Amino acid sequence: MGSTRIWSWWLAAGVLATTVYFLLPASSFAARICYNVIGLAAAGALLIGVRLYRPRRPGLWYWFAAGQVLAVLGDITYDYYLYGMGSVPYASIADVFYLASYPLRFIGLFLLSRHRQPGGEIGRLIDAAIAAIGLGLVLWTFVLHPTVADGSAPALARVISTVYPVADLLLLVMLAWLFTDRRGRTPSSRLLNAAAATLLAADTSYSVMIVYFDADPFALDAMFIASSLLWAAAALHPTMATDTGGVRLPSTEHSVARLCAPAACSLLGPALLLTPYAGKNTLNSTVIAYGTIVLIVLTVVRMALILTQLKTQSHGMEELAMQDEMTGLANRRRFESALRAAMADGSAQVALLGLNGFKNVNDELGRSVGDRALSSLARRLARTVPDDALLARIGGDEFAVLLPGRNAAEAGAMATRLAAQLREPVHACGHDLLVGVGIGLAGGERGDPMEVLRRAEAAMYAAKRAGQAYRRWEPAMDEQSTGHARLGAEMRIALDTGQFRVVYQPIVAFPEGRVAAVEALVRWEHPHRGTVSPGQFVPVAEQNGLIVELGAWIMRTACRQMAQWRAELAGSAPDKISVNVSARQLVRPDFAMTVADILAETGLSPHHLAVEVTETAVFEGGQAVTTLHELRKLGVRIALDDFGTGHSSLGLLQTVPVDILKVDKSFVDNVTEAGRHSVIAEALIRISTELGMTAVAEGVETAEQADALHRLGYTLLQGYHFSRPVAEPDFGRRPIAADGVPTAAVTAQTQPSLQAATMR
Repeated sequence: MGSTRIWSWWLAAGVLATTVYFLLPASSFAARICYNVIGLAAAGALLIGVRLYRPRRPGLWYWFAAGQVLAVLGDITYDYYLYGMGSVPYASIADVFYLASYPLRFIGLFLLSRHRQPGGEIGRLIDAAIAAIGLGLVLWTFVLHPTVADGSAPALARVISTVYPVADLLLLVMLAWLFTDRRGRTPSSRLLNAAAATLLAADTSYSVMIVYFDADPFALDAMFIASSLLWAAAALHPTMATDTGGVRLPSTEHSVARLCAPAACSLLGPALLLTPYAGKNTLNSTVIAYGTIVLIVLTVVRMALILTQLKTQSHGMEELAMQDEMTGLANRRRFESALRAAMADGSAQVALLGLNGFKNVNDELGRSVGDRALSSLARRLARTVPDDALLARIGGDEFAVLLPGRNAAEAGAMATRLAAQLREPVHACGHDLLVGVGIGLAGGERGDPMEVLRRAEAAMYAAKRAGQAYRRWEPAMDEQSTGHARLGAEMRIALDTGQFRVVYQPIVAFPEGRVAAVEALVRWEHPHRGTVSPGQFVPVAEQNGLIVELGAWIMRTACRQMAQWRAELAGSAPDKISVNVSARQLVRPDFAMTVADILAETGLSPHHLAVEVTETAVFEGGQAVTTLHELRKLGVRIALDDFGTGHSSLGLLQTVPVDILKVDKSFVDNVTEAGRHSVIAEALIRISTELGMTAVAEGVETAEQADALHRLGYTLLQGYHFSRPVAEPDFGRRPIAADGVPTAAVTAQTQPSLQAATMR
């Protein structure tokens, strides 16, 4: 059988042995042999348990075993007197063994309650004292005092008879102490408590039967045997090796049982004063009266202690409710409370900090790295803000600083210091992370605190959009926010009612004039506003998330149109169609699957599709770059738009799977002039050639630019010199005139210069 079940088998065997004992003739020699064998077996089981489980504190179990051995020696001595000498004197050597077993068990129980966590012991001590005194008064009234008052017994017999109840009283005190133990109790410790309680009940019942009923206590042997069995079962249970001294479970300091049990015991003294036993004897009345006074005092002290503890815990819970668990800073609740107080007293400045792209840190490196980075940033910010300022974490990647009694200039100076602190990389879990920040500033005096916080938030988003370290709130930001909200609502209607349309701008193979590809661009024909510029509605769509739905619609429309051209025009159709994709679309894990579904739905082959992304959309890596790799596996080409204007453009070519470089218009504008622009344009075509990429020059508006670019090596050009974006491009070959101007072109001389960003 498994060692984990020995204790249950032991109890089953003990029940069987007890049954045999009571089936034998009462007080027979065979019955006494059976009784003593059970006792000795219990002592052996205690030692076996120590050898089997090897607890950290074996000493307490040896004390229990020694106490059990002495109790059995008392039983054997008693039987010697009974069967060897014909009578049992009182007192006798057997009583010495019996009484000597109690201190050994007390020591074991005391060792069991040691090595606990500090704190709360005064309350436990008072609870144990109340229970011990209350129950002790009952023991005194009905057992101890009648024994002492019996003048007919010899002096030694009265002493021995008094010592037994006193030992039981000490056992009661120990049990009360163990009952109030707040540690995590194990099954083994519960069995020990049950063993001690059973022994106390047996001793008390024995004394009551002898004093009041002069009855044969043979039936109580079942309780004494049960006590022995429980001592041994505690040692045989595998949890006896668990040292609960250092285990601290959630506090039950004020649980119902912990409060009701001492309260009930405190009422025992006053209740005893009403019994006839107390009134008949002056000594009884005096002892009970003084005991009752002590109980009342202890109860008052305990209640005062409970109130103090509750107040302390309430304060601690309030502190926890006002603190951010991860960083240890104030949380949003505390910040808003402090802001209200500061505004009530006078003026205050608020700085709201929003980290840029921090979600990518969690997505790419894991939340543990992100949490460590946030904690490091919090410590860095705490070293920067003034001593009287309140720094709080009010959102996942947002911090706020409250500056009471400061002016706008002081707030601006602090924002500059904060931005400078966050320019340095953050080291977290072996990674050096560069985290950008946008800071919004707002102030107020005796106004609505939440309005100040809202203004700071609006300024923070404005700083992020402008790429500035910080911005101070101004009324125009609210007007812009209101306009954006209205425009966003109208965009929702436009998507549902078909107000958007897709136009296509040719990408021309130069100098032969063939349309090699087209770029799909979106236009919004508003029923009241007229044509809305993409520069107006695309940023709003990026902010409110509609760009995802709009982008999918553009992709589906463009792919369907391209499939139709390929089917109808055959060799005259362009080779590729490019569609702009936003950062919000790229960071969606399912975007590549969305593109695959659109290709399957429209019947367009993946190698006829190119997706255009900006450098800023993929600069921070993470899911955006993963998505591009997934698209590349589908067979879709990747075009890097506005190349040369973003962050670390050349570095991106090492990490981003790029097939097409679209050279930004800023390098094309002055390409006809000798100087750095033409040098850069030439360097870019060389880079693309060496890396096996295709280069497309954007924003070509004059014949001179086209010729200059061709001389540098560019063969694919795009711009108003060749065609505006139109719904139905002319895919016929465009012969180039002697001056380099396509005969069917709409030239820059008759068209204004315009090349919108992103979706143009």
